[in-house]
Amino acid sequence: MTSPTTEAPTPPTAPGPVHGTWEPRPAARWEDAFLSGNGHHGALVFGDPDDDRVVVTHHTLVRPNGSEHARPPELAAELPALQDRLLAGDRTAAERFTDGRPTQWVQPFHPAFQTRLRRPPADPGPAAYRRGVDFTTGETTAGRADWTSRVVVSRADDVIVQHVTGRDLTLDLSLDHRLPGAPAALGVGHGTLLTPEGAVLTLRARYPDSDRAYTGITLVAVTGGRVSLAAPGARIEGADSVLLLTRVRRHTGELDVTEETRALRGLLTERSYEDLLDRHTALHRTAYARVTLDLAAEPDERALAGSELLGRPGSRALLERLFAAGRYHLLSASGLFPPRLTGLWTGDWDTAWAGAFTTDANLNLQTASAAAAALPEVTAALAALIHGQLADWRENARAIFGARGVVAPPHTDGESGLTYHFSREYPLHLWTAGADWLLAPLVDHDDTRGERDPRTAAALAEVARFYEDFLTRTDDDGHLVVVPSYSPENRPANASWGAINAAMDLSAARHALLTAAAYHAGEPDRADRWRALADRLPPHRINADGALAEWAWPDLDDTYDHRHLSHLYAVWPLDEINPYDTPVLAAAAHRALALRGAENDSAHGHLHHALIAARLRDGHRVAHALAQVLEGDFFHASLMSAHYPHRDVYNADAAHTLPAVLIEMLVQSTPDRLVLLPALTPALPAGELRGVRTRFGADLDLAWGPDGARAVLRPHRTHRVELRTSSGAQPLDLVAGEDRVLTLGTW
Repeated sequence: MTSPTTEAPTPPTAPGPVHGTWEPRPAARWEDAFLSGNGHHGALVFGDPDDDRVVVTHHTLVRPNGSEHARPPELAAELPALQDRLLAGDRTAAERFTDGRPTQWVQPFHPAFQTRLRRPPADPGPAAYRRGVDFTTGETTAGRADWTSRVVVSRADDVIVQHVTGRDLTLDLSLDHRLPGAPAALGVGHGTLLTPEGAVLTLRARYPDSDRAYTGITLVAVTGGRVSLAAPGARIEGADSVLLLTRVRRHTGELDVTEETRALRGLLTERSYEDLLDRHTALHRTAYARVTLDLAAEPDERALAGSELLGRPGSRALLERLFAAGRYHLLSASGLFPPRLTGLWTGDWDTAWAGAFTTDANLNLQTASAAAAALPEVTAALAALIHGQLADWRENARAIFGARGVVAPPHTDGESGLTYHFSREYPLHLWTAGADWLLAPLVDHDDTRGERDPRTAAALAEVARFYEDFLTRTDDDGHLVVVPSYSPENRPANASWGAINAAMDLSAARHALLTAAAYHAGEPDRADRWRALADRLPPHRINADGALAEWAWPDLDDTYDHRHLSHLYAVWPLDEINPYDTPVLAAAAHRALALRGAENDSAHGHLHHALIAARLRDGHRVAHALAQVLEGDFFHASLMSAHYPHRDVYNADAAHTLPAVLIEMLVQSTPDRLVLLPALTPALPAGELRGVRTRFGADLDLAWGPDGARAVLRPHRTHRVELRTSSGAQPLDLVAGEDRVLTLGTW
């Protein structure tokens, strides 16, 4: 099955995949605007020669709505009585476990303003128009014979940079806050100051009924021509080029605009547009280029505009481009925070679900590829969100459950990690699995690098402490009982939403306790106590349909037609249930997956389904789930995605999750196992995946074709793992620093 030969299968068709996308016309909708970002600032670029608009966003821009003062409900004193009622058979008891407040949403994410460069319409002559975005640099471009515009959001200097060139440019420049949904009572002030370089434009916006505000600053440098005041901005006449440097800051009270302007001037005096682009590209390209996917697509299809390629859902070129776009957008949205429901972008103040970080499914799905696809920048952004909110997580545990340790919120705006968003139909305050679910990617990241982050270790210890205090009830067999228990966002067919022993809660508790014990193996008293607690948790239940039950408590019936697959947490992302070690439970999990409906066709539901199917080696089910998204018109021309079919509701779930699905089809790893080509289908007959990181500390390149497959492992530590292929299993000994080449027969 394996040998140290260098024979390779048929190589993918040259030239390779396209690392960018393009369109033959400007964006008419903000959803189709090309995207750039550095994990702090974001830009949506329309590319219109006559009204060159760039919508500016920032991860911190959330509108005060009262929730900035919200606290978790003080319910701990009522918890024992609730547990008594649920264990006694009262299946609606949790509906009364509330302080009576109405549903309160987190502060909604919103855009800041748009920079606008308007000019008199001109006849461009016969020259063609084209706009594009280069994933390797993060630069968007638009141009025709008489005009070009280039935009990049710099990782090196945290600034939005726009460079416009042309012949005898006459432009009216302004910062325009009038975007869809902007509050009528938004207090807006404009300022323009002429400078030797050109001008400085400011926009200050104060939120209604709040002392909080945000300020945008654009420094303008003009080559040739002249600049004059033209309220609310400036007029540029006869210029050869215009360089804009833009930043936005959210603040309380007044902002020192002078200091911010001085910082931008420092960039301007030292560097040209090309210098600023090069400084950014050195950081961005290094991250983006670590992993590539080549599916031997047709060269003619690779050359198509993105909107035309989207009309060919069976195209391998489309999968290549969406893989590349997904990694690009995920990287660009991650820095200060990981991606929101909309990534880092929106052109509308009325953002669906508040543009929050929804933690019970969406956030982890979007970041699912971070460890394997070699994007530690994404993991670092997730870690920053988690570690910045641990104090609030402790307050959740205390207030709701009377426990030490931490409980994660189901929604957060990035400012607060307190749990206050819940209702009767969505009793999200009962969800206790969130901390383990959010920390699991950090554990995977530690596995890839072979070193345990002490911050992750400390957070896991707090999760374990919570379970020590919370898991106090037992069943007739002496097993611990998770009560109350909630499976996002589903309910039993014969009970209310708050129930007992949800499968996700059982898996999360077991995983958190055992992982905390592993991270604290040098403290045997604690580690042994946590392992013993994990051993007392009940097993998963297989229901009368032969499916893994969503609730392990007897007589709680499953509700199958639902978008969430929380009950299969043990399969993905955990490895608690798999076809190799737990085949009976894996078969039950597969049955549960087969019975699961799509409910409202949410993109995250389809791709979550695909990730689980890949772990269960069901390539046909993976392909079907992918097809639901590719054929359902989920992607805008920007290659950012929607939540529902027919491009309904701008949402990053599909765009950011799709790369993880393709990787899981080809390569899966645990600290002790490598699985090659577990869910590949004939629709992908040849290809090459390069740069993947495994959880046993080796980088991997994989090529496959009609004659077989070839994998090259570059281990960073000496280790023995189990190699799994379609031919079976065998041990694989890896030595740090020594490449290992594997050749496989036809798959």
